[in-house]
This record gives sequence, C-alpha cells and structure tokens, in this order.
Amino acid sequence: MANTPQARKRIRRNETRAAINGARVSRIRSFLKKVETAIAGGDKQTAQTALHEVQPELARGVARGVLHKNTAARKMSRLSKRVSAM
Repeated sequence: MANTPQARKRIRRNETRAAINGARVSRIRSFLKKVETAIAGGDKQTAQTALHEVQPELARGVARGVLHKNTAARKMSRLSKRVSAM
C-alpha cells in the first residue's frame, strides 16, 4: 500500500492514464478492424478509404505514446500491401 502522498497521487494518476490509453488503443483497433473487414469482404474502394482513415490514427497513437513507431509503421505497411494486392 502507498505510504506517501506522492505514491497515492501516482496510483490515482496511473489509473486515469491507463483508462485514457486503453480507450486510445481501442479506438485504433476499431479503425484497423474496419480495414480488415473491408479486405475480407473484397471491397477495394472501402478498404482504401478505411486505410486512409487509419493512417492518422496510428500516427496519433505514436505521438501519444501508446504505440511504438515501428509497430505503427509495420501495421501500416502490411495493411497497404494487402489492400494494393486486392
């Protein structure tokens, strides 16, 4: 258990930040799922639109520190490769 006021505040802050970061990651996953669904459905136009929507979301995740930049780059690269191969 936290014994100092700083430690108590840190626990409160960590819980708040975890909730915010969890929401951010969930939002990114939702955008990624839209692309995946469009690819699975075979709709290239929708997949391209969804791909253009997910790109700034991934960049925002990197800027906010919830994703590593190489992870975002890898996801973007793999998705764009799959969309262009349709």
